[in-house]
Amino acid sequence: MPFFTPDNFSDCSLGLLLGRAAILKDRILDAHLESEGVTAAQFKVLVIITQLALDTPAEMCRCLGLDSGSMTRMLDRLEQKGLIQRQRCPRDRRQVRLVLTAEGQRLADRLPEVGAKAMNELVGVLEADELSTLERLLAKILLAAGDPMTVRRFSNR
Repeated sequence: MPFFTPDNFSDCSLGLLLGRAAILKDRILDAHLESEGVTAAQFKVLVIITQLALDTPAEMCRCLGLDSGSMTRMLDRLEQKGLIQRQRCPRDRRQVRLVLTAEGQRLADRLPEVGAKAMNELVGVLEADELSTLERLLAKILLAAGDPMTVRRFSNR
């Protein structure tokens, strides 16, 4: 059912609000991660490796919506920081796997703590039922669109 028409589209703030919320989330994450020497974007790569068990640059590109050049630069920075290593797959030498280093694992072990603090700061103005509703509605939209990360995360619920 269409909610928006060309006549009322100028009154639609949904896209603006979603975009601004994402920017705010990354800004808060950046502040919480500054002492660790990583950015919110780099944090997302580590979260994907540890929580979603995805370990190829191609999977990272799909999950984060980045082109291969941007992903290569991101992985280069994580490798320079000693957080990940690229390893050739023994079965198919053309394929590269991303593996956390010991330092990367140390940081990954802290991700739930850092992430929880940042998300609490982001949504601290909401009541528990409001937060649950917000998460459910966003998941519904993304599942209907077939978003691969959302499908992977919420298909078991």
